[in-house]
Amino acid sequence: MEDTVTVYVWLGLLILFLVIEIATVGLTTIWMAGGALGALILDLAGLNLWWQIGAFLVVSFTMLVFTRPFVVKYINSHHEKTNYEGIIGKVVRITEKVDNLQQTGTAVVNGLEWTTRAERDDVILDPGDLAKVVNISGVKLIVKKYEEE
Repeated sequence: MEDTVTVYVWLGLLILFLVIEIATVGLTTIWMAGGALGALILDLAGLNLWWQIGAFLVVSFTMLVFTRPFVVKYINSHHEKTNYEGIIGKVVRITEKVDNLQQTGTAVVNGLEWTTRAERDDVILDPGDLAKVVNISGVKLIVKKYEEE
């Protein structure tokens, strides 16, 4: 009876780790899934629980040590900034008067018009002024008056 229980435990862990891996798509539990598979194989071969636990730990650790550097280097290595990340820090030209109290203001970034607000409520930016994007709140650019350094 105990032998059957451990088979189900290792099989359950293997399935759980694979489901988590599929759900996250970030290579977070694939190493433990390999360890669970190794332990399951040893369980089916009739080795005791200590061998199974040892195999789980050794296989998981070995897979992590030898595959993670490859994964970090080649998988998702060409991270491109999203619109959000790429816009912060850019200098933009104001196309409509930015007045937080009047809730007006637009600027064009990368060919797209954005609703724009000043970082401080007491600042008003006129069309043609340059401003630096300091944050994005929802779909609004938060800017401050740009002053050349």
